[in-house]
Amino acid sequence: MYAVNVRDHFMIAHSFQGAVFGPAQRMHGATYVVDLELRRGALDSDGIVVDIGLATQVLRDTLAVLNFQNLDEMPDFKGVNTTTEFLARVIFEHIAARIAEGALGAQALPSADAPGLQSLKVTLHESHVAWASYEGRLPD
Repeated sequence: MYAVNVRDHFMIAHSFQGAVFGPAQRMHGATYVVDLELRRGALDSDGIVVDIGLATQVLRDTLAVLNFQNLDEMPDFKGVNTTTEFLARVIFEHIAARIAEGALGAQALPSADAPGLQSLKVTLHESHVAWASYEGRLPD
């Protein structure tokens, strides 16, 4: 399996519900470094996994919606613990939808003569010693 990784970051504020979170139940900030790994079994006709420039832009656009936001105030996240794991899946789903729309170019999609991107992995680094990921297959 071939893979390409692009990286960006975003900053948020949020709080958690539940004693397991200790002091993080109070409002606090986080800066996440985000790795997006795109995978396919065979290279496209240009010999690449995906256009890195397009992948970088799709990741940047996805994170822009979250950047500098208080997640507790966003309607989609009301009453949800926006943990690192949870956010990794949210970002995964958004990027998977963008890929299906063709945002990474036609060669990223399956065609009659070549497989497209097969899976992706989103990793959020919340510090230099802790991170969480969500990964999965893309629909054919």
